[in-house]
Amino acid sequence: MALTAAGSAIWLFEEDCDLDAFRALVERTTDPRDHPYAEGVERNVPVYDSERLRAAADRRAVQVELVRAMLDGPGVVVLKRAFPDPRVVDAATAAFTALIEEERASGAARGDHFAKPGANDRVWNALEKTALRAPEAFADYYANDMLALVSEAWLGPGYQVTSQINVVNPGGTAQSPHRDYHLGFLGRERAAGYPAHVHRLSPVLTLQGAVAHCDMPVESGPTLYLPYSQTYEPGYLAWRLPEFAAYFDAHHVQLPLEKGDAVFFNPALFHAAGHNRSTDIRRMANLLQVSSAFGRAMETVDREAMANAVFPVLLARKAEGAPEDALRRVVAATAEGYAFPTNLDRDPPVDGLAPPSQADTLWRAVTEEWSPARLREALRAGAERRRT
Repeated sequence: MALTAAGSAIWLFEEDCDLDAFRALVERTTDPRDHPYAEGVERNVPVYDSERLRAAADRRAVQVELVRAMLDGPGVVVLKRAFPDPRVVDAATAAFTALIEEERASGAARGDHFAKPGANDRVWNALEKTALRAPEAFADYYANDMLALVSEAWLGPGYQVTSQINVVNPGGTAQSPHRDYHLGFLGRERAAGYPAHVHRLSPVLTLQGAVAHCDMPVESGPTLYLPYSQTYEPGYLAWRLPEFAAYFDAHHVQLPLEKGDAVFFNPALFHAAGHNRSTDIRRMANLLQVSSAFGRAMETVDREAMANAVFPVLLARKAEGAPEDALRRVVAATAEGYAFPTNLDRDPPVDGLAPPSQADTLWRAVTEEWSPARLREALRAGAERRRT
């Protein structure tokens, strides 16, 4: 492990993943005195009464406590009655259910990043689809103050909400334990390509949340969490390793939820949707992924046009014997190297956790020596797949 003068890691490697070091971090007990606004601690997780948070005189003090809990504490908080009016939840549930039925009738299979296709009913980009289909239900739902309270605490102003509906049907199997977007959606080698400070940065660029749209007893498979696992720095490399998965299976916690409750957690927390062992509960959750306003470039760039313009030069340089590394550097400066954001209905992951990026397509065109016309068609098709 390469270190700075102050002793911090500069780069992380899979061999840095030490289960004993991981255990030393996660085998802690949450002290209720560290969470004075909470009603209590259940299985190491602070549980809050949303009405008490609404009534708090010092909103910033509440946010400080929530951030500390998600950053250095157990990494997850439960907000009971985050949506106090069941009519608001039910109206959104009706819109979500209609979307599920429409997409099921269309015959389109909805995959899942960390579970087998078919185990769940998924609606990608439920945020936009609900706003267009049921704008009144959408407005009442996203007027919620607890969503804003936690999002502003974790991300500051200007945050951007996205949402996916996940229904785990009776008998639906659990997901594999994982970390989440951004680095959690990259393959092991690609995640290892990012320096350690990016591993530290990634979790504070997004907030994960889930709203219960039905009562969720433990047998229905509410999400499994491993408190404090977000504090393990090589965790984006460790979660795929069998010994860490086995530890998660043996030590995770699981809390029942009621309709209208919400859970928010650090995206670096090891977690997984649970196995629905019930016979009659279609466990529906609205999965919220809230993104920082800062995850954007300064300028708008037409990288599709750039790729088409530069491609003949890349082919010529390759024919002249230019080294592969030099060609890759040109591709990196030209094309979009990240697969997201995309439309997961039309651009699903195929051979990994993310679909091919624009840069992947351009590099394939270089290596296979496509014609310019073929590249233009592939780039246009990719752009169309990413559109909503």
